[in-house]
Amino acid sequence: MTYETPQLTCPLCGGQEFSREEARSDSRWGFTTHRMTLMVCRRCSHVLHFYGGNSIFDFD
Repeated sequence: MTYETPQLTCPLCGGQEFSREEARSDSRWGFTTHRMTLMVCRRCSHVLHFYGGNSIFDFD
């Protein structure tokens, strides 16, 4: 049984080339930090956000 890795595709233009960026957003009161991976389409600059979770113990 073989599995193919799905190809990331931009929902706006159908492009498949992306730049990968890392982002961090703090909550309103600063108790939590949200780390995200941003995939920016090189064709139309649409940004796809991927979020892995947050922690109240993340003080970076």
